[in-house]
Amino acid sequence: MHVPASKEPRQCGALCIPGPMPRPIRSLLVAVGLLMPLAQACAEDVANYGNDPFVQVSSRIADCPEPAGPRVSEAEWRREAHHRIEQGNHCWTEGRCRLANAFQYDKEIAESLQRRLRTLATTMPLWQDSTLWIIVRGRWLTVQGCVRPGFAKASFLRALGEVADVEKVVDQTTASPERGVPYVRYAPGGAGAGGGAPASSPAHR
Repeated sequence: MHVPASKEPRQCGALCIPGPMPRPIRSLLVAVGLLMPLAQACAEDVANYGNDPFVQVSSRIADCPEPAGPRVSEAEWRREAHHRIEQGNHCWTEGRCRLANAFQYDKEIAESLQRRLRTLATTMPLWQDSTLWIIVRGRWLTVQGCVRPGFAKASFLRALGEVADVEKVVDQTTASPERGVPYVRYAPGGAGAGGGAPASSPAHR
């Protein structure tokens, strides 16, 4: 016996709704379908593809958002890699570097930075009353995190700039993290969160 088309049985999956689908549900399913690619993009893993030294140097201020630092998505890394090579080589071609690429200094700078911080712990101990991370990238130091109101920021940054082979120190710190932070925050398992500035480096000049 022929079954009328309107009553033909159909195989239903988890989202199958028998009969005409109400407009609100149809709209919701369309929205979910549009958002799924976005959710997948947001969940893209991030990593320190450039192996830039990135260390937390203090941790006395609670609830300071952790920066993404040099951790980026693979797509962001592909966009940045060419500029890193180009800008890193400029340092040598312009006669400002002994080594062929500015990024070749970073490991030694990171080691010298630890010695400098140990010295500053004695000569300028109040810097430790903070929560800070430092990126070493292409002879630049980028300081990210939270400090107390009235922190002697200028003196501290100037002291970091005295580390051997450092070309520039970039300040991305705040004394009021509750109002937002001036850097991209780290989101485990996904892209960085927040609207802060990306970590600075010669590749962004």
